Amino acid sequence: MTNIPETGRTPRVQIRLVIIQVLVFSLLFTLGGRLWYLQIRNGAEYSDEAKNNHVQQVVQPAVRGSILDARGVPLADNETRLVVSASRTELMKIKDKGKGVLTRLAGVLDMKPQDVMDKVRLCDSKTPQPCWNGSPYQPIPVTDEATTQQALQIRERPEDFPGITAEPTAVRRYPAPGGANTGQVLGYLSPVTDDEIVKAKNTNSPFLRSDQVGRFGLERTYDKALRGKSGVTRYEVDNLGRVIGEAANDPAIPGANLVTSIDARVQGVAEFELNAAMVEARKQIDRNTGVPYKADAGAIVVLESKTGRVVAMASNPTYDPNVWVGGISGKDYAKLTAKSSNVPLMNRAIQGQAAPGSIFKVIPTTAAVNAGYKFDGDYPCPSSYSIGGQVFKNFESQGHGSITLGQALEVSCDTVFYALAHQQWQKDGALKPVKNPADIFYKTAHQFGLGAETGVDLPGEEKGRVPDRQWKQRFWEANKDQWCKTGKKGGTYIELLSYENCLEGNLMRAGDSVNYSIGQGDTLVTPIQMATIYAAISNGGTMWNPTIGKAVISADGKNVEEIKPQAHGKLPMTSKTRDQIDEALEGVATRGTAAWRFGGWPQKQIPMHAKTGTAEVYGKQTTSWFATYTEDYTIVMTISQGGTGSGASGPAVRNVYNAIYGLDMAGKQDPKKALLLKPEAKLPTIQPDGSIDAPEVKPYVPPSPEDSAPPALAGPPAPPTARQD
Repeated sequence: MTNIPETGRTPRVQIRLVIIQVLVFSLLFTLGGRLWYLQIRNGAEYSDEAKNNHVQQVVQPAVRGSILDARGVPLADNETRLVVSASRTELMKIKDKGKGVLTRLAGVLDMKPQDVMDKVRLCDSKTPQPCWNGSPYQPIPVTDEATTQQALQIRERPEDFPGITAEPTAVRRYPAPGGANTGQVLGYLSPVTDDEIVKAKNTNSPFLRSDQVGRFGLERTYDKALRGKSGVTRYEVDNLGRVIGEAANDPAIPGANLVTSIDARVQGVAEFELNAAMVEARKQIDRNTGVPYKADAGAIVVLESKTGRVVAMASNPTYDPNVWVGGISGKDYAKLTAKSSNVPLMNRAIQGQAAPGSIFKVIPTTAAVNAGYKFDGDYPCPSSYSIGGQVFKNFESQGHGSITLGQALEVSCDTVFYALAHQQWQKDGALKPVKNPADIFYKTAHQFGLGAETGVDLPGEEKGRVPDRQWKQRFWEANKDQWCKTGKKGGTYIELLSYENCLEGNLMRAGDSVNYSIGQGDTLVTPIQMATIYAAISNGGTMWNPTIGKAVISADGKNVEEIKPQAHGKLPMTSKTRDQIDEALEGVATRGTAAWRFGGWPQKQIPMHAKTGTAEVYGKQTTSWFATYTEDYTIVMTISQGGTGSGASGPAVRNVYNAIYGLDMAGKQDPKKALLLKPEAKLPTIQPDGSIDAPEVKPYVPPSPEDSAPPALAGPPAPPTARQD
């Protein structure tokens, strides 16, 4: 038998043993290091996390504060409803992703299965409404109108409805006291999004996933105060989910109440009269087009003249903010956003931009006086004014001879302002402007606050537009290529206009200046801007930021934080000029273009001032404007494609004043019928239990047709040349 030497095997075996030993020691060293890292280096951190894994949080939503009118009448509050919600987290665990559960739920709720499924799907850029834009981890409301019987069916059969809850919950309510809808002013709520949660995480007002937040109007502006702070109870649970104790309890803090300067009674009147004026305008035939006026949109603003506080603000078309409560339906959302609805979500009082027409003339009047023209000087008012072969007509081609600037306001003479603007344009160098042109008419408009926000405490305010040289240059640079592409010499009106704009659209032409002088052309204003200006004329020159919020009062009534009105400037005129314009505007109401709407008005007791406006817009019917003020209130109203200022808007504004002061059409006053003889000064009282002793608001009863026409004018009749501007 042959012996095999072992000298060749022994080294290989030894090497293998060494390698194995190294590997074993390496693994032991690594394991030991990891244990040291987990138990010693980061032991406390992981210990805390382990504890947290056995803590469950239960959120108690805070009751949202109410939005009250100036007397304590709720414009937005809360009511308890049976809310049925679905948990996407639980539904996604089911094999069919919860489709069967939602179909059964639809049967119980008398809804279509697709409508229920649409409500619980998540929103993204490709998903149309309705959908859920809140966190996918919080319960998604399916309906807030469940009956007791429906809720019982769901709760008694949990095996058929996993992930579905039916609980009594406080939900938002917009009661519309006395018919005061106030939709665009109040705004609406919707669930907080993940992005908002992240952004607010390190602020002093973080969001919880269950929160509803304001998306527009006062609900958005004062969201932080109204929302309060949700309560959180933390329970200790074992690994089977059983509660073994309470770790901590942070009680919910109810939201504060917002007291506004809105008077629900006046708001109801303003909304009714605006709508009625638009309905009536549609019955009238437009002499220019031969068809009825469209009167497709409108707005009215009522301010306290001395403070700028908003007493009423209405926009038409409007909507019911209650459609957003509990999640808006697909049908309602489609209705609100359809082209035929004409954007009811827009608050036209602060977002509707239009040429102001003749109510703008207080600005060029001020500019002319500041440029050295005498207010009481003589200015020709012919029926037309020619510039280089182009004829600019007076409204309705009426002439008034030689008149003062005050009389030009009274009869709304366009040609007086044409001439003044043309002269200033020539002084500035005409088509070849001097190095630093005065541009007095444009600069004065900016000094009046146009082209800028008024500072109203509502989101989304538009700035309007003052079409000065800087704007024209920017506009030309943005549109030059398109104009040059579509322009055609000798083509249609639009083609010819594009051709001319391509060549010299950045130049301030004479026609631009004369159109601007009467509030036409490219000038855009909002109703709130013009109301602010006329309120400033009334109060002596202070331009107040229009303010709706009046005070924030805690739920128990103990803490009161008043919101003081803030001013953003003074009118660029002397007190003498202010008095002269004030007198002229009184003349508009007593013997000028608005006199036929104020027949029988008690002028000595309640001096009325007014200015009418009829703005012409290419391709559309005329826009009606009516600006008025007394010592206490300023009212501005506009109707798009509604006709003349005094013709379309005049009766409605007169009726609002009659309701405020308790007047009949003959001018007889009954203080007991007056809604608001003087602006409300006191704040409503909120009791420690949160209750509010709010007065009843009765629906507005409009004057009967036979009472709506004003009597014959008192005193001398209006001159035959007075027109309905």
